[in-house]
Amino acid sequence: MEYAILGKTGFKVSKIGLGGAPLGGDFGATTDEDVTRVIDGALDAGINFIDTAPLYGRGESERRIGQALKGKRDQVILATKAVMRGDPYSYENTIKSVEDSLSRLQTDYIDLIQLHELEQTTYEQAVNETLPAFLKLKEQGKVRAIGVNAGKLELLMPFLKEDLVDTIQTYAKYTLVDYTAKDELLPLAKEKNIGVIHGSPLAMGILADQPAPFLQHNAALLEEANRRMAQLQFLRKSDPKGLVEPALRFSLACPDIAVTLMGTTSIRSLRLNASYCDGVGLPAHELEKLYTLFPGQRLF
Repeated sequence: MEYAILGKTGFKVSKIGLGGAPLGGDFGATTDEDVTRVIDGALDAGINFIDTAPLYGRGESERRIGQALKGKRDQVILATKAVMRGDPYSYENTIKSVEDSLSRLQTDYIDLIQLHELEQTTYEQAVNETLPAFLKLKEQGKVRAIGVNAGKLELLMPFLKEDLVDTIQTYAKYTLVDYTAKDELLPLAKEKNIGVIHGSPLAMGILADQPAPFLQHNAALLEEANRRMAQLQFLRKSDPKGLVEPALRFSLACPDIAVTLMGTTSIRSLRLNASYCDGVGLPAHELEKLYTLFPGQRLF
């Protein structure tokens, strides 16, 4: 298992982290026992970073993680988010959201609290209400570090430029079919020593030959994704799912990404994915070729 320092937080984190959405049942039915088994397997594999949110399973992910970590809380860097989609990002509601998360997680502190989905609020509200609430909670010892999350890179850039947070999290922006994070976001985060967490290295399932159901209505996006994947045959290991290993190695080996998140409820999948976190990335000639294919071209 490879480890990295998560920016200015100073946290030593496994370069592969466990994402909490599947643990809440968002991608298929799962049980408390399944989640405990996966978390125990993650710890055995050396994974010490778990990322969740109140949104995942409408609180079920946090509840199950909290239950699974009884007696093991000190073995993980635990990250969650605020607030839940549909709720206001006000100071008061942010405090309540985090207090509710603490209760579900059965812990008295959260290592990393992140503003969830910048797309759901405004920059002004984030800076004037949500972040001050996080800072208050940090003063109280209830959170240790502060971050923001967004799918759109342009929403994250002001937080980097103004050095407002300890970490940023995005998803599907350093993948084999869309590596636009490498243009501005990753270099600036490195300059500011702000830790980067990257989710969905398989581009919403596209690189696993199984696009997420919510993408099915977007025929133009899937057509473009297929066009790009046709140019990646030199990376494919097998058929199907032959791009999973190169996709994970691509993100995991990036020196400017501290944590790449994977979500699974399968012990077999967890162990296989964790085995790719061994410090071995794509060969230099393959990486160079990849970077010539879609420079600056967003997919999502």
